[in-house]
Amino acid sequence: MTLPTSPGSSEDRSGTRRPSLRRLLPSSAGLVIGLLFALPLWWVLAGSLRPGDQVLAQLSELSWRSFVPTDLTFANYTALLDDGFGRAVLNSVFVAAVTVVVGLLISAAAAFAFAVFEFPGRGVLFAVVLLSFMIPFDAVAIPLSSLFRAWDLQNTYAGLILPGIGNGLAIFLLRQFFLAIPRELVEAARIDGLGWWGVFRRIHLPLSRPALIGAGLMLFLFQWQSFMWPLLIGTEPDKQLGPIALGNLQGQLVVDHGQIFAASVVLIVIPLVILLRLQRHFTRSIATSGLK
Repeated sequence: MTLPTSPGSSEDRSGTRRPSLRRLLPSSAGLVIGLLFALPLWWVLAGSLRPGDQVLAQLSELSWRSFVPTDLTFANYTALLDDGFGRAVLNSVFVAAVTVVVGLLISAAAAFAFAVFEFPGRGVLFAVVLLSFMIPFDAVAIPLSSLFRAWDLQNTYAGLILPGIGNGLAIFLLRQFFLAIPRELVEAARIDGLGWWGVFRRIHLPLSRPALIGAGLMLFLFQWQSFMWPLLIGTEPDKQLGPIALGNLQGQLVVDHGQIFAASVVLIVIPLVILLRLQRHFTRSIATSGLK
């Protein structure tokens, strides 16, 4: 008796199932593309573990030594602590964390209003929200920074945080997720005497965990990789963020590539770990944003 084979496999004379070429080619292509993306990151990591004058020395003749440090050292990472880079990273973590917490509360409340309530001008206001994330933030950063200086918000954590808490894309994703929640569930809760705040806190928020994680990741990445805004607002050393401190490592006369690579690794690893941990929820939030 011959067992049926799966569509993506073939069977040889011995009865052993082998993956078909149709399945093997995409897997091989995905592996090659993944290696091409990972290779520059590995080179930066290897460069951060070399002395500063040896980072680019191995590129004259490309070999395995270009990607494997033979003179391993952690001096570049210890030197970053002496240059105040650690304080800048802590500032970035604090600013991003506060932005995520406050931004999620504001974005979820706005999305709940757009998804549940019927009020005059709702379509126009939602169009403004959509327009807000289609305009690059750098286009309005300079005039907005003038307003913040007039409000005495320069070199303050509030000045660094406020532009990131209102994210139009986060509101859009949460609204689309809220629209997928059955209306009957909300009506049953209202009949049982639950107020709108209770509906929001006990029904919409618990059911929207993937969307909240996805929106939180967007808010986090917006602040973490922001450069122009902290450059305009956080001019004092104790209010500098990680990207600004990274840019300041390049001097006018001397460039220590080892420290620059080490600082780049630190700024890459933190969001990379968070994204890898929460990528499943982020993908689900994006996939469900078009249900309605």
